[in-house]
Amino acid sequence: TSLTVLQLLPILLSCRMDSPSLFGGDIQELVFQAEMQTSNRLHFKIYDANNKRFEVPHEHVRTVSSNPSTPLHKALFDTTMAPLVFADQYLQLSARLPSHNIYGLGEHVHQNYRHDTYWKTWPIFTRDSFPNGGTHNLYGHYPFFLCLEDNSGQSFGVFLMNSNAMEVTLQPAPAVTFRTIGGVLDFYIVFGYTPEQVVAEFLELIGRPVIPAYWSLGFQLSRWNYGNLTEVKATVDRNRAINLPYDVQYTDIDYMEDKKIFTYDKVKFKELPQFADYLNEKGQKYILILRVGNAPYESYDRGTAVDAWVTYSDGKTPLLGEVWPGETVFPDYTSQNCIDWWVDEYQRLYTEIKHDALWIDMNEIASFVKGSIKGCADNNLNYPPFTPRILDEVMYSKTLCMDAKQAWGNHYDVHSLYGYSMVLASENRSLLLTRSSFPGVGKYSGHWLGDNAANWNDIKWAIPGMLEFGLFGVPYIGADICGFFDDSSEELCRRWMQVGAFYPFSRNHNAEGYRPQDPAYYGANSKLVASSKHYLTIRYTLLPYLYTLFYKAHTAGETVVRPVLHEFYGDENTWTVDRQFLWGKYLLITPVLDPMVPLTERKQHVNMHVPAEKLGLHIRGGAILPTQRPEVTLTYSRRNPMGLIIALDDNNEAAGELFWDDGDSRGIVAFLILCLVVRVNHAGYKDPNNLKFEDITILGIPYSPSFGGMFSDWLHNTLSMVFLPCTSSHKQVLFLRNLSLNFGDTYLIEWQVPKLEYQRIDCHPEENANEAKCTARGCIWKPSDEPKVPFCYYPDDYGYTVSTVTETDSGMTLDITRNMKYRSSGRPDSPDIDKLRVAVYYHSSDMLQFKIWDPTTDRYEVPVPLSVPAAPETDATKRLYEVRFTNNTFGIQVIRKSTNTIIWDSSLPGFTFSDMFIQVSTRLPSEYVYGFGETEHKTYRHDLNYVTYGMFSKDQPPGYLMNCYGVHPFYMGVENTADAHGVLLLNSNAMDVTFQLTPSITYRTVGGILDFYMVLGPTPEMVVQEYTALIGRPVLPAYWSLGFQLCRYGYANDTEIENLYNDMRAAEIPYDVQYADIDYMERQLDFVLDPDFEGLPALVDKMRAEGMRFIFILDPAISGNETRYYPAFERGQAADVFIKWPKELSDEIVWGKVWPDYPNVTVDESLDWDTQVEIYRSYAAFPDFFRNETAAWWHQEIKEFYEKTMKFDGIWIDMNEPASFVHGTVGGKCLGNPLLENPPYMPPLESQHMGLNHKTLCMNSEQILSDGKRVKHYDVHSLYGWSHSKPTYDSLLEVTGKRGIVVTRSTYPSSGKWVGHWLGDNNSSWDQLFKSIIGMLEFSLFGISYTGADICGFFNPSEYELCLRWTQLGAFYPYSRNHNGKGNPRQDPVAWDSIFAEISRDVLNVRYTLLPYLYTLMYESHTKGSTVIRPLLHEFVEDRNTWDIYQQFLWGPALLITPVLDPTSTMVLGYFPKVRWYDYYTVSPCLGTYLLSAPLDHINLHIRGGYILPWQKPERNTQLSRKNPLGLIVAMSESGTAEGSFFWDDGEGIGNCSTTIGCTDIKSRTDMNFSPTMILMTTCTTNNTPHSYHLYFLFSANE
Repeated sequence: TSLTVLQLLPILLSCRMDSPSLFGGDIQELVFQAEMQTSNRLHFKIYDANNKRFEVPHEHVRTVSSNPSTPLHKALFDTTMAPLVFADQYLQLSARLPSHNIYGLGEHVHQNYRHDTYWKTWPIFTRDSFPNGGTHNLYGHYPFFLCLEDNSGQSFGVFLMNSNAMEVTLQPAPAVTFRTIGGVLDFYIVFGYTPEQVVAEFLELIGRPVIPAYWSLGFQLSRWNYGNLTEVKATVDRNRAINLPYDVQYTDIDYMEDKKIFTYDKVKFKELPQFADYLNEKGQKYILILRVGNAPYESYDRGTAVDAWVTYSDGKTPLLGEVWPGETVFPDYTSQNCIDWWVDEYQRLYTEIKHDALWIDMNEIASFVKGSIKGCADNNLNYPPFTPRILDEVMYSKTLCMDAKQAWGNHYDVHSLYGYSMVLASENRSLLLTRSSFPGVGKYSGHWLGDNAANWNDIKWAIPGMLEFGLFGVPYIGADICGFFDDSSEELCRRWMQVGAFYPFSRNHNAEGYRPQDPAYYGANSKLVASSKHYLTIRYTLLPYLYTLFYKAHTAGETVVRPVLHEFYGDENTWTVDRQFLWGKYLLITPVLDPMVPLTERKQHVNMHVPAEKLGLHIRGGAILPTQRPEVTLTYSRRNPMGLIIALDDNNEAAGELFWDDGDSRGIVAFLILCLVVRVNHAGYKDPNNLKFEDITILGIPYSPSFGGMFSDWLHNTLSMVFLPCTSSHKQVLFLRNLSLNFGDTYLIEWQVPKLEYQRIDCHPEENANEAKCTARGCIWKPSDEPKVPFCYYPDDYGYTVSTVTETDSGMTLDITRNMKYRSSGRPDSPDIDKLRVAVYYHSSDMLQFKIWDPTTDRYEVPVPLSVPAAPETDATKRLYEVRFTNNTFGIQVIRKSTNTIIWDSSLPGFTFSDMFIQVSTRLPSEYVYGFGETEHKTYRHDLNYVTYGMFSKDQPPGYLMNCYGVHPFYMGVENTADAHGVLLLNSNAMDVTFQLTPSITYRTVGGILDFYMVLGPTPEMVVQEYTALIGRPVLPAYWSLGFQLCRYGYANDTEIENLYNDMRAAEIPYDVQYADIDYMERQLDFVLDPDFEGLPALVDKMRAEGMRFIFILDPAISGNETRYYPAFERGQAADVFIKWPKELSDEIVWGKVWPDYPNVTVDESLDWDTQVEIYRSYAAFPDFFRNETAAWWHQEIKEFYEKTMKFDGIWIDMNEPASFVHGTVGGKCLGNPLLENPPYMPPLESQHMGLNHKTLCMNSEQILSDGKRVKHYDVHSLYGWSHSKPTYDSLLEVTGKRGIVVTRSTYPSSGKWVGHWLGDNNSSWDQLFKSIIGMLEFSLFGISYTGADICGFFNPSEYELCLRWTQLGAFYPYSRNHNGKGNPRQDPVAWDSIFAEISRDVLNVRYTLLPYLYTLMYESHTKGSTVIRPLLHEFVEDRNTWDIYQQFLWGPALLITPVLDPTSTMVLGYFPKVRWYDYYTVSPCLGTYLLSAPLDHINLHIRGGYILPWQKPERNTQLSRKNPLGLIVAMSESGTAEGSFFWDDGEGIGNCSTTIGCTDIKSRTDMNFSPTMILMTTCTTNNTPHSYHLYFLFSANE
C-alpha cells in the first residue's frame, strides 16, 4: 500500500497483502482518509478500519477549520518507495523527499541545523536526559520537519500527530521513515512558497505562540541551590550594584521544604513571602519553580482525596516513584480532578508566596527509579515487540511504567503528552516556562534547552536548538547562559553572555556544586561585566523590536529567532548557516563561539575583527527598528522616550512595525506600521507614561541633507530637529535628536538633499542645446563639470498630476492632467496632449500591464497579438507585486512585495506626451540591466553612464551605438536582492533609450502610445519564461538545422558549390546544410534561377538524397522593370499586394531599389555604389505582408518555386527591415507630411541627419492591417520583418510538409514563434567573437533561441587563427553557419589546410555528439520558454560574480563553454560557480576561477555536476547520426545525484512529437571509497512509445 500527495482519496478501505509479519498484530483492514483542508494544508490519516485506537487529543488542532481545495500537482512526500506497515504496536511509513534540506524533528541536540541525511535515526519520546550532543531523545516530542525544496524558496512541512514512542530515519535517497509503536498515522503536510510561510501554516494548525510579558524579555538570573535567601539577595544586590540590566530573579527547588512542591523552607527562606516585594521595589520580578512529584503532606492529602494521581495498571492504586522529595506520586494532568486540585494548590501557594511567573520542570515525566518503586510488569506495553532507539532502549527508564493509567489512556500512549497536559493545566499570561513539550505548547509557554554544560560545544549547539523551536512554534526559547553543569571559564561565560543577550529567553542559570556565574561574581571591573552590560543595554534598547516580533509570532505565526535561510533561501550558502541567526527579518547576530579565535559584503563570508568584548551585529537595509532608552529594569525603561533606527536599503526605503501595550494584559491593543511615513494602524492603547519618540537614527544616507522637517498630521508645522551627520566610507548616518513625537500620532519625516547632477533628466536631448532653448521648454539650465551630465534638465514638478482614480480588484484607471505651469515640450510641430488616461491591468500573479494613451484620439497601437491570461489575478495576496502611483508629479511605482524593492518608478520629472514625441523616465532598482536591441553592445550588462541607443529597424551592419536590423524594446533588470524582472514597451515607432547613473532609463518615442508589460520572475530564467509566455514561445527548429551549415555570397556557379560539398565529405567534416545566396538568382530576382546555376536543382536533389539539406534566400523586394513576364510581380500587382501611397495622394506603388538589376544590362562593379544603384538597379516594389492577400501570393510563389524549379528544406529571408538602396523612394521625393520623414524629435539613429527614410521607404507609405485598418509606414516600419516571418514560415510548412527552419534578419517581439535569426553582416575581427556571445545572450532574452553569428565574419578577409577560434566558438552557436561576403577569400573549413580541417572536424564532432542535448533544450525552449544559450547569471544569480560574465556561456543549465576570444592566446580565464564541474574531455573537476589551457586545437567545455546529457555517436550529417545508438553522460553532483531530460521525435514532423523520453532521478552513492566522476552510458534506445527511466547505481555492498 502506498500513497502520494498527488493522489487525494476521500476514503479508501485497504486490505493487507499476504506477507510475513514483522512483529505480529498485523491489522488487516485500514482506512486511508485524506483531504486538502486548505490550499496550503493536506491532512491524511491511516487507521484501523474496525477498532478504535489512541489518537492525540490536541487542544488546538481539533478546532482548526477546513476550507477544502483542489489537489497539488507536485510530488513532495512520495510514499511509493517502500511498503506501509501497520500492526498493533509497529507502524512504519517511508517517503521520498525532493531535497536534502531537512530541518526540525526533536527534541535532540542537533549539532547542525540542517540534518545529515546519511542514515541518521532520531528517537522521539520525552525523557529527562542531558543535552550532551548525542542522538538520544530529550525533553520534548516533535515529529515535525521542514523541507526546503530548492532556491525558489518553496518548502513544505510534515507533522505526524502521534505521541507514542517513535524514531525517524533520514537516508540519502533523500527519504524519511517514521516508525512508531502505537496510535494512528495522522499526518499533516503544510505547504509554503517560503520556509516562513510553512512555519506560519504549521502554527495555524497547532496554535500560534503566546505573547510573553514584556518584563520577561529582560535578563534573568537563576541558580540551583543558592542555599538560603540571604545568598539570593546577595546575588541580587551585587548585580544591582554594577547597574546590570536585569529584570528577573529565580529560586530553584532549594527554596522548598524537603523539596516538596507548594512548600517553602521556613528557616533558610523564612522571608520568602516578602521576597517579591523586595524585587518589585526596584522594578524586578520573581519566578519560582514547581517540579512534578508529591510526597505525603497536606497537598498530597488533598490530591489523594480527589484521585488526582497517575495509577498503576489497576486504575486505582497511585503509582509510586522517586523524585526530589523521595518517594512520590505523580499528578495526572489529563484528569479534571487533578487540574482542579492543581489550580487550588497553586492559588494557595500564590497567596502565601507572591511571585510573578511559574517555571515547571521534570515533566517528561521524570522519575529516579525505573517505572515505579515496585518495577514494571512484563507485558507488551512495558516491553513492546519493537522498541525505538530511545535512551537506554527501555521504555520506562527514568520514567513511569507504560501500563500506568491516566484519564487520557495508557501511559504508553500519553507519556510524551505529560508536559503538554501540565502546561494546559498551568496556563498563565505573564510567563510560563516548561521543560517538556509537544506541538502546541508554545501557545501557552516558553522553553529552555535543558541542562547543558559549560563548554564551547554547547554554546554552538544552542543556536540550532533555538532555530528548531522557532519551527516548532515556541519562540520564547533560550539556553542556560554560561552552562548549567560544570564551572564556566571567564572567556566562555563572557562570550555566552554576549550571544545570550540575544536569546529570546535570556537567563543565566547553573547547578549546585559549581561556582556562581552571575556577571557581578566576576568582579565589577571585569571585562565580562563591561561586555555583559554593553550587550544587555543593546538588548534593552531593542526590546520594542523584539516585543513586536513576538506580536507577529502570535498573530501571524512568524519566527522570532530566524535562520538566515528563511530570508535568503535563494542563496544556497545560507542553507547550512547555523552559527548566526536573525531577530526577525532585520537584525543579524554573529557571535563568537570558539575560544580566543577572532571571527573569520553581502552574500559573502566576511572576516570581522571581533575583540574580546564584542560580537557581530548587523541591521539589514530596509528596516525600521523601534527602540527605547534603556534602564536597568524594563519597569523603568518602559517609561522612557522611544526612538527609531531607520536603515535605508538600496532604494533609500525602509519599513517596520511596532506593537505596544501595557506589557502584561491579555489581548492586542496597539499596533503601528513604521515606514518613512510613520502611520498608526490600530490605536487601541494610550500609554500611561505619555510616551514620545525622541530620537531617530537614519543609516545609509547617501549624502548630507540641506534641511529637514517633521510634520504632524500632514500639517506642515515644523518641529525642532538637529542634524548630526556622521560620514563613513560612502554612506552617512543622520541623527535626529531632541524630538517630541507623541506615541500614536501620525508623522511625515522629510528632509531635502541637493539634487545630484547625475539625477538630472535631460530636457534637450537634441544636439546644440543652449540656455535659451532650454528655458523655452520650461526647463532649468545649469552647466556642470561632470562629463555627460545634461546642462538642460526638467524641474521636479514637470509632468502630469492625477485628477481621478478608479481602483478595482483587477487593476486601476487614472485620468491625468499636464502641469500647465510649464510651456509645451518645446516642439511646436508636436502639440502636447493635456489629458491622458492610464490603465493598470493585473494580468497574473507575475505579470502586469500599464498603458497610457489619449482617450480622445484614435492613436496607433502595435498590432502584434500577445497572450495575456483570459482572467486577471484579482487576489492581491497571490500577486508578486504591488502597484502605487504618485500624484504630483504623476508616476507609476511597481513594488516587489517579497523584498519591498521598487522595480519601476516613473515619478521622475519630464514625462511628456505630445503628438509626435513621448518621453517617460523610470528609476531602476539596480545598475544591472540587460537587453534592448538590436544594437551592438560592448558588454552584456549595460553601461549606464549616459549611453543612448536608438531603435528603428535598418539595414545596418553591427556597430556601436548603431541601430541594426531588429527592434526589441525589452530589458531584464536584476535587483540587488538577486531577483529579476522584465519590461517590454510595446511600441514600434522610432525610439531611443538613455541610461544614466541615477540609475534610470529614459524612453523617447515618436509616436503611438506607452504600453508597458512587466514580468516579475523572480529568477532571470523565469523572466524569459514569463516573457515568452506573453509574446510566444520560440519555434522548434528541425533537428537537421542544428547541424553545421555553409554559405557564401559570391558563389560563381553550382560547380563551386558541388566542389565544396565534395571537399567537405572527403574531409569527413560534419555538415548538414548548404545555402545559396542571391547569386543563384538571375539578376537577383526572387524565384528566378540564374543560368550559371542551372545544375543546382540536380545538385540539391543529390545532396538531399545523401542526407543533406538545402536553404535558399529570398528578399522581399520584387522587381517592377521586367521586359518579359515575371510572375512574382505580375501576380502581386494583380492581387494589389505592394505598398502604395495613401489614396488621397496617389494610387502608385512606392518604388525603391534593392538587389534586382534592370534586364539586359551588364553591371560594372568598378563604379561607386551610388552610381551602380542609379544606373543598374531596377525599380522594386515591397509586398505589404500585413495583408492576407499578400500571404496567399507569397505562398503561391514559394510553392511554385518548390514544385517547378528547385527543392529546398528551409528559407532564409533577408533585407526585410525593409532595406532600400535609395532614401524613401526613387527620386527621393516622399509625398505627404514631411514631418513623418523628419519628425520634430529625431532619435539618434545611424545617419540621423538623413531622416527616418534613410535606406528604407517613405514614412508616409501606407500599409493595410489584416483587419483592413490603414496605417503609416512611420508607425509599422519596424514590424516589416515581423510581418514577413509568419507567412514565410507557414508557406515552408505547407509546401514542404516538414518543419524546416526560417531564418530572418529583421525581428520584433514574438518573431521567435516562427523564425531564427543570425546576427547580421559582421566583420572578420576579433572583437566580433565576444560580441557574438552578447548578441546570442540578448536574443535569448528576446525569445529567439535559434541564433548565431556568421562564423569567421562576413565582411573583410578572415585570418587563419581568427577563423579557427571562431569555428570552435561557432560549433556551439545554436545556428552554426560559416558565411562570408562577396569579394573575400573562401573561409569554409576546407579552404585552409589539413590542420584547420582536422580541428574543425573534431570540434564539430563534439557538437554533433551533443545534438540530442541541444535539441532537447530547443524543445524545452519551445514548450517552457527556457533559454538555450544561457548566461551564467541565469543559473547562479545568487553569485554576483556571474552578473558581469559574457565571455563564457551555457548550453541550458549544464554545459559551460569557455572559448578563446583573443589572438595568440593559449590560455583562457574561466569562472566556475560553486558547484561541481567536470572537464568534458578529461573529467577532472573545477571550481572557482581557473586559468585554463587552450591550445589552438582546443575549446574548453565543462559539464555541471547533477545533470544528465543525452548524446549520440556523430556522423557526417544528422540523417546518419540519428541512426546511431544514444547514450547518456551522467555528471554526479556533490550529493551523488544527477537528473536530466531528453526529447526525441522524427526531427522534422509538424505537430506533436512521436516519442519523449524522460531520464530523471538518476542517483548514486558518492560517499563510498571512489572519486565521483562522469558516468558514460549507452542505454536509451527508443521506439514509438514514451518512456520514463529511473536508473540506480550500486557502488558498494555496504548499504
